[in-house]
Amino acid sequence: MSTASIAAASHRPRFSRLADWLAWQESSHGTEIELGLERCRAVYEHMGLGKPPYLVISVAGTNGKGSSVALLDAILSAAGCRVGRYTSPHLLRYNERIQIAGVPAGDEEICAAFDFVDRHRGGVSLTYFEFGTLAAFYIFNRAAIDIAVLEVGLGGRLDAVNILDADVALVATIDIDHVEWLGPDRESIGREKAGIFRAGRPAVCSDPDPPASLVQYAGQIGAPLSLCGRDYGWGKTAAGWTWWGRDQRLVDLPPPRLHGEFQLQNAAGVLAALEALRDRRPVSRAAIEQGLRHVSLDGRFQVFHGPVTWILDVAHNPQSVRVLADTLALHPCAGRTHFLVGMLRDKDIRGMFQIMAGRAAHWHLLTLPGRRGTTAGYLYEQWLAAGGGNAAVSLYDDVEAAYMWVRQLASPGDRVLVFGSFLTVAGVAKLIE
Repeated sequence: MSTASIAAASHRPRFSRLADWLAWQESSHGTEIELGLERCRAVYEHMGLGKPPYLVISVAGTNGKGSSVALLDAILSAAGCRVGRYTSPHLLRYNERIQIAGVPAGDEEICAAFDFVDRHRGGVSLTYFEFGTLAAFYIFNRAAIDIAVLEVGLGGRLDAVNILDADVALVATIDIDHVEWLGPDRESIGREKAGIFRAGRPAVCSDPDPPASLVQYAGQIGAPLSLCGRDYGWGKTAAGWTWWGRDQRLVDLPPPRLHGEFQLQNAAGVLAALEALRDRRPVSRAAIEQGLRHVSLDGRFQVFHGPVTWILDVAHNPQSVRVLADTLALHPCAGRTHFLVGMLRDKDIRGMFQIMAGRAAHWHLLTLPGRRGTTAGYLYEQWLAAGGGNAAVSLYDDVEAAYMWVRQLASPGDRVLVFGSFLTVAGVAKLIE
């Protein structure tokens, strides 16, 4: 037996269970978020993966990127592509983050990828997100995919996903969020999002009012940029909606199977990105229609019907909460509306409460754990500062306590809207399951 074979045979992974790998990653780096590409790029090179043998679509944005990724995956899969999909965060299981042809990666597959990353990082400390990103790229290389659709985790320029050069870069809507890392205004944030653009490679922005910094950066590096209203557009029709691009027009398309009129804006940006790839990966109208009709995404106005209707939405910044309020208004209910809310401290909590003021009969505020979590008491202070109102308010120590009490309190015909954080929605989703 060769020396290499002996070493391979004697190697023991750090952990054998996915839960143990994830628990270690959560505490091994010291900080939850540390932007920068140097560590991740160095480990990627040590892993020997090289230039991806597949096409890459990277998707950034404050809101709409998850929906855009789901739409891209659905349409490309309908077109016969073997799609690798990487998203974050997850709702119920970590495996949701890494999918091949619509199927989440298995525990053993992810553990093997983590072990490969661990053995090739050479002592470089990686964040939880960086470990997962590199593991996804390793799995994609072994899965013989045709195209990878990658959701940027935070920002763009310095996010781990950005170590791969996108063949097409899509930026969805841009709003104020993560100001500690990305800057205090849309211009600063837009410049960070534009960091996924590459010279000579097509870029798309589906925000109808893109920051000037994003447009300027595309021009500086020579990335051909498609803008909504200038290079492509869309409009509602009696039979659905129409999309037009630089070279084609698609009339009476079916609407996406996702709640909210804003999904037409996301879908229009997706079609512009696919148009930019048409010479390398053509997509037929039939595939577009099939993808629009079958796309699904948990946690985005996800409705559970019953005597009491539960609605789960991960909206967690003012722009997304404003859209959520508009969507909720289109679906009235006969009974009372309850809001079950938990939020992270670095969000514009007061701004979101102001948007939702007067829309619920009873607010249920809960404590989220962790360094970024908020207490129910702090949420109540922000609720009062936002204007409060005549609604009833209850405070809870955790998600389970809130869920169990709301179940007892809500009457047939009532509805419960859960929003404010992925953690809040995930906690309730697990309890509903």
